[in-house]
Amino acid sequence: MTKVIYGKSSAHALSCAVTLGACGVPMVAHAGTQTVNKDAQSYQFNDFDTGREKAPEAGASRSDIAVSRQLEEMAQELRAQRALIAEQMAMISRQQAAIDALMGQSTADATLAMMRGAGAPQAGGSAPAPGQTVGEAPPADREIVQEVIAIPQGQGVLTPKGKSVLESSFEYSRTSNNRLVFRGIELIPGLQLGLIEASDADRDTMVETVSLRHGLTNRLEIEARMPVVARQDRIRVVQQRNDGIVRQFKLSDYDVGDAEVAVRYQLNDAKGPDQAIYVANLRVKSNTGRGPFDIGYDEFGVATNITTGSGFWALQGGLSFLMPSDPVVIYGGASYLWHVPARVNKLVAGALIGRVDPGDAISANAGFGFALNSRFSFSLGYSHNYIFPTKTEIGGTNQKSSSLHVGSFGVGTSYRTSERTSVNLSFEFGMTSDAPDVSIALRLPLSF
Repeated sequence: MTKVIYGKSSAHALSCAVTLGACGVPMVAHAGTQTVNKDAQSYQFNDFDTGREKAPEAGASRSDIAVSRQLEEMAQELRAQRALIAEQMAMISRQQAAIDALMGQSTADATLAMMRGAGAPQAGGSAPAPGQTVGEAPPADREIVQEVIAIPQGQGVLTPKGKSVLESSFEYSRTSNNRLVFRGIELIPGLQLGLIEASDADRDTMVETVSLRHGLTNRLEIEARMPVVARQDRIRVVQQRNDGIVRQFKLSDYDVGDAEVAVRYQLNDAKGPDQAIYVANLRVKSNTGRGPFDIGYDEFGVATNITTGSGFWALQGGLSFLMPSDPVVIYGGASYLWHVPARVNKLVAGALIGRVDPGDAISANAGFGFALNSRFSFSLGYSHNYIFPTKTEIGGTNQKSSSLHVGSFGVGTSYRTSERTSVNLSFEFGMTSDAPDVSIALRLPLSF
């Protein structure tokens, strides 16, 4: 009995041992997994850093082999992640070094930059603190106002030093005058004794001008102009003496006009935006053209030829300004024209013309130019001229004409075809009875 019982006890013990052995393997595997996870968090791999897979021990179970393979795969993934992190850290270091070099954050570069900007400290002194203004600011860029080239001639900035501008211009104007003149006395209103003359004149004028500007300095330029004038007049005159006389005739001719020489000087430099630039100018006009006393007249005092100039020397001085206010350039100016009196001593329609003092003139203009882009710009402006009466000595008596108001509204456009050339087209419309009806001007400047 005891043997039987012993056999049962042995079998039971063996069964329990086998059961405990089977249960012990998962426990060992689980414990091994926890150990690996703990080591993975602290990046310590003593057995896996070698990159070699350990061979399973002899007699190892299938579960032990699976656990070893799983641990080896995890170790390979961690090694790959560690290599990727090292590569990214190296890239970040290179980028940071590049940023430091660009911003000049290194001590040596900062010291060198300070010495270049402020100069090395002198004995007994110290260099200016960073951010402190050193020296004088450079002058404003002249190109800001040069871009708007549609503004009227003579209103822009000056020609740079050593540069020249050769310009050809063509101007057409149309003028119509209806005039009624009474030469005599008026006894009572409506009762007149003397000569009544009515005239209707239409004048077409074409002026071709060649001008040359040269910059002596960045603030001083000179200019010479030579015009050629072609005119055609259609005149209808009605004169009432004892009998009414109606005369119609047509005149046309061309000749050189009055040559001019001008000097312009820029008084200041713009210190910043919205700062005006002032330019003083002086112009001398000659009498090279055919004047009103260089042509013939008939017995009634009507001209038999046309004039191409004023016939008198003149001197004009003025001041203009130009104020850039991106993207607009505002311009304006005023001038005074003085005609030099002269003694004519010629007979016109039987009357001796002695000393003639042509009327002086006061001129003013204002407007703005707008640059749509780097090539195209346009301008709008108004100009007004007040011409004083002309004083003429006729047959020992002094005669005085009426004053004139010549006002016109102008529109200009410009297109830059290249860095050296542009095409400028402008229109002027008469706003007063004494002004031309319309004027059209085409300018073709060439810089060199």
